[in-house]
Amino acid sequence: MRGQPVAPSPDLGNGAEPDLTHHGDAEVADGLVDLAVNVRRAPMPDWLADPVTASLADLAAYPDPGPARAAVAARHGRPPAEVLLTAGAAEGFVLLAQALRGVRRPVVVHPQFTEPEAALRAAGHRVERVLLDPADDFRLDPTRVPADADLVMIGNPTNPTSVLHAAADLAVLARPGRVLVVDEAFADTTAAVGVAGEPESLTTRRDLPGLLVVRSLTKTWGLAGLRIGYLLGEAALLERLAAVQPLWAVSTPALAAATACAAPVAVAAERMIAARLAADRAHLVNRLAALPGVRVAGRPASAFVLIHLPGAARVRDLLRERGWAVRRGDTFPGLGPDWLRLAVRDPATTDAFTEVLAEILEA
Repeated sequence: MRGQPVAPSPDLGNGAEPDLTHHGDAEVADGLVDLAVNVRRAPMPDWLADPVTASLADLAAYPDPGPARAAVAARHGRPPAEVLLTAGAAEGFVLLAQALRGVRRPVVVHPQFTEPEAALRAAGHRVERVLLDPADDFRLDPTRVPADADLVMIGNPTNPTSVLHAAADLAVLARPGRVLVVDEAFADTTAAVGVAGEPESLTTRRDLPGLLVVRSLTKTWGLAGLRIGYLLGEAALLERLAAVQPLWAVSTPALAAATACAAPVAVAAERMIAARLAADRAHLVNRLAALPGVRVAGRPASAFVLIHLPGAARVRDLLRERGWAVRRGDTFPGLGPDWLRLAVRDPATTDAFTEVLAEILEA
């Protein structure tokens, strides 16, 4: 249990609190095909595996984050003081919740990854929610965020909706006296071959006051067990977060991975992977669109899609009986039992899954 809960957050609409601590890995079990976790599973390339393996010879020494911090900073065109390495993106949310205890009105834009709100609540914050409208494809309306909110959290692209918000809409949320946290854990899934950078990313925006960008290296590179991510933002803000971070929070192998993933070969590989992902995602969306009663939310832009399906809770149980794990949607604020999130996999896996889903729906 995550500490003592505070008063229920407003805007739920259904009178029940979702389980913010539930994640896709809880859906997975031996013998099930995993469509519940958004981590890419593929052999680790040599340019990543070799330095991680070599780092094991240095485990007697305490981790030195300096080289990795410099490498990440160079990738994003920032000074090293504007980078804080973390044990996965999730640690960044805990640091924010602990370091920013003085905020008066924290707001989380939902549906999105639940750990930011869970971390805030565990630290005693009373959180307000802005729920995006499924009828509007969960697109951001910046005017719905309270003007006096001094901490705003939003994902881009957003988990679980797979919506990619316009950078301009996010930028208008930045203002003096406010910390704007943009979770870009899946931003590298939106990159494309021949395109400089990632569409709608704010990683290079050093002009926006209070902006803090959260990044993860665990998704595309299959490093969820290694725990590596980082924060980009104003040096003074990062110093506040670093002050509450445990000593040597990021391991030596994780630092080696961060350095490798900041190299040009990694950036080029990300774009190739994202291009293949886009084709695989389009295939999944097309197959789902042909099924009766299934509605794909919005215009998916990441490594997963969100679907609305009446009776989805029962369908999920039947899928498990047939060997498939999918992510329930009712633990995300703003969704409910008729939503499911599906990870994008290769076309063969998609075809097998949608055939089973079609059989369940016909029955």
